[in-house]
Amino acid sequence: MFNKRTKIKELLAQEPAGQEVTVMGWVRTFRNNQFMAINDGSTNNNLQVVLELGKFDDDTLKRITTSASVKVKGKAVPSLGKGQKMDLTAETLEILGDSDAEKYPLQPKKHSLEFLREIAHLRFRTNTFGAVFRVRHALAFAIHKFFNDKGFVYMHTPIITASDAEGAGEMFRVSTLPFDNPPRNEDGSINFKEDFFGRSTNLTVSGQLEGELGATAFGEIYTFGPTFRAENSNTARHLAEFWMIEPEVAFNDLEDNADLAEEFIKYLIRYAMEHNREDLDFLAQRLAEEEKQLPQDKRSEMGLIEKLEFVLNNDFERITYTEAIDILLQSPAYKKKKFAYDVKWGIDMQSEHERYLVEKHFKKPVIVTNYPAAIKAFYMRMNDDANPELGHGPTVAAMDILAPGIGEIVGGSQREERLDRLEERMKEMHVPVEELWWYLDTRRFGTVPHSGFGLGFERMVQFVTGMGNIRDVIAFPRTPGSAEF
Repeated sequence: MFNKRTKIKELLAQEPAGQEVTVMGWVRTFRNNQFMAINDGSTNNNLQVVLELGKFDDDTLKRITTSASVKVKGKAVPSLGKGQKMDLTAETLEILGDSDAEKYPLQPKKHSLEFLREIAHLRFRTNTFGAVFRVRHALAFAIHKFFNDKGFVYMHTPIITASDAEGAGEMFRVSTLPFDNPPRNEDGSINFKEDFFGRSTNLTVSGQLEGELGATAFGEIYTFGPTFRAENSNTARHLAEFWMIEPEVAFNDLEDNADLAEEFIKYLIRYAMEHNREDLDFLAQRLAEEEKQLPQDKRSEMGLIEKLEFVLNNDFERITYTEAIDILLQSPAYKKKKFAYDVKWGIDMQSEHERYLVEKHFKKPVIVTNYPAAIKAFYMRMNDDANPELGHGPTVAAMDILAPGIGEIVGGSQREERLDRLEERMKEMHVPVEELWWYLDTRRFGTVPHSGFGLGFERMVQFVTGMGNIRDVIAFPRTPGSAEF
């Protein structure tokens, strides 16, 4: 029965010539007891089905309500109405699933994104989220294609881990111990030896450390999986559960790393532009209409398609952290005290600083390198460039890629391959050397210069779709106080 279905996207790509087809989908609108618009999720475009008056009984017609599911067999003919080239004249009609129009929350009208988040289980049925999630799918596929074509090995790194790769301590604990009465040591601390894994474990914040193990055997690997941060950030840029892509490459230095990241981002954008143009055009129009409501100074200088083409057609600007701070200190925004956060050498740049560099100063994506060691993780390669006279300490061979609209989209570095320097840095930052003996073995047995980065997948989807809130580019967002669906 179902294997003879023609998808609406495929049908609309054909010329209407009286061909007999069977389509299935959900009713979007039904008017005059004659014109039924249906959609099957393959495209935002609806198919108009024309029901001949008197051909179908009243009981059937009454069941044609918004979101009822139907099976229609008919002929594809040129449309007499405006706005579509094809109609399907129905020969048979079957209601597969009824929908109570009074109770169905998605009426044929404009709904706010906030309201749609409350019914995230149904929001895929709207044009906006249909487009967003088809683009998300295309980007996910393109990620695997990019690395596969380059000969990278795809690694599944553990979701449950005993290490905190970032050293930030914002982790979700994994335990089978009873909450109300866990076993305790003599000093009152929890005895994790009695836990499932015999030690304290948490959900992963990054697959990087395990990825480095693979890179020092296969040369080039990438991970693409869920990561978790128990950071209490209730913002439009943060999620507690999100997906990360993390390549690790042996024999790559910081410059090679930046080249790979730039090539990767451009590849993903190009893939979406080539394969999802219809969806991107819809999202571009949606964004343009949304921006009309904003004051002039808050509007983007470019439309979504223009922005994506601009990123494809321009080399990313490359500057050091020290140069970035100098630009900010000399900026009219700093001099007129328009930044909410202070600017000086040593700060962890805030989103407002990053966006100023990208959107106002350079007007294109920027790769910032060589950050202060004090604000970066233990595994980043130390540079020998401390300059007390200029008031700054040592930097590390780190890089962030900053994108228009969202700030940081990629964070990476050349990794510290020298065992003595790495151990010294771990002790300085109170990272337990004994627990990471397996990680340090890669520096003991044939160490090599190597680099890697992490791309937050949702931020990439946000950038390509133009969606303003990260909760609107993941199916079921996990945020502080919210784990619905």
